[in-house]
Amino acid sequence: MALELLRKIGLSAGEIKVYEALLDIGRAPVNRIHEKTGIERRNIYDILNKLIERGLITYVTENKKRFFQLSHPVKIISYIEEKKHELDETKESVEKELPAIMEKFNSAKIEVNAEIYRGYEGVKAVWDDTLNYKETLMIGSGRYIPKNFPTFFAQWNKRRIKLKVKWRNLLRHEMRGELKEPYPYEQMKFLPKEFSTNPMVIFVYGNKVAHNLYLQDSQFSFVINSKEIAENYRHYHNYLWNKVAKW
Repeated sequence: MALELLRKIGLSAGEIKVYEALLDIGRAPVNRIHEKTGIERRNIYDILNKLIERGLITYVTENKKRFFQLSHPVKIISYIEEKKHELDETKESVEKELPAIMEKFNSAKIEVNAEIYRGYEGVKAVWDDTLNYKETLMIGSGRYIPKNFPTFFAQWNKRRIKLKVKWRNLLRHEMRGELKEPYPYEQMKFLPKEFSTNPMVIFVYGNKVAHNLYLQDSQFSFVINSKEIAENYRHYHNYLWNKVAKW
């Protein structure tokens, strides 16, 4: 099965088994995953945490109960991109098999209200997801990812430019002295210094709003999937862009 290719990018047999279970059943609590896989519950928690750290799955909490679900399967390709010199053959195989995984993912996927990502791989999963859309609006950017993860960003930005994904970027006040010109397909303006508090950046793309907190030793993203909320944030961004921010 195509999922066996995940072994070549470092997933264990248990991780592949849990990934396959979530691909089959969609969003599920731990006990449902246990029933599907037969893996002991204490081991499932370890596996789920590793998959979350890789950015391959996420979770939501409803009525104080946690439900796990797959992140977008395009994340598999981003792993191969990072190791393309080692895994050219695997990359070709994954790209060939990915449509079948995508079809199954989409058929099982239910409407998602919120997703939580954490750690380096979680950050990458959110950034990769933005490449599925033609434009991202950003509020409070401080070029944190280009500074902290330059190798990932360089590869990611090449993909963005190739896809012609546009940015409308509202940057923090202190970036004015650092930046002389935007990236390709980027428009940028600078917010007043009053907006320069914690390193939190908001993305608005498609029907999603991502709140990204980039601390020195911790990264965290909370992604809301709602057409209405995304539309409100677009109005908020447009107001800041037109009335508050300056070049």
